[in-house]
Amino acid sequence: MLPAIIRTVLFLIPWLTAYFIPKNIFKKYTPVATFASLIVIIESMLSVPFKWWTVKGGLLSKIINDWSLILGPFFVGTIWIFRFTFGKFWMYLLTNTLMDLFLAYPVNWLLQKLKVYKLVNFKPKHIFFTGICYALVIYGFQLFITRKKSSR
Repeated sequence: MLPAIIRTVLFLIPWLTAYFIPKNIFKKYTPVATFASLIVIIESMLSVPFKWWTVKGGLLSKIINDWSLILGPFFVGTIWIFRFTFGKFWMYLLTNTLMDLFLAYPVNWLLQKLKVYKLVNFKPKHIFFTGICYALVIYGFQLFITRKKSSR
């Protein structure tokens, strides 16, 4: 029961903050947030055969769990981070490094203690390093989109 409540809260709170993102900014960074979410969805799919993490309740519970994190804090958080840091690469990298450290260690520890999921063949350092890699890839993606639009 508690993991279901946590998943719901993790999904809803970021969307409540989205109200404070100007509509044009939300629209501008939705493609990069969608691209980033797709990358994490692929990672989530790969986590099944490689047993990177497990969720009590089987595959449906895992899908609900992963999607609540991806479409909640990850999607909306990506838009917030780009809103304040895009165009300032070192600030973007610093922000993502701090967020990835926060996610990989204290948040991950807490979510495992609350039995939201359990890491198996994936360690906190893997969460951190994949997060940094994703951050670099999606920054490049946003640069590509921005330059493509400005060249029109």
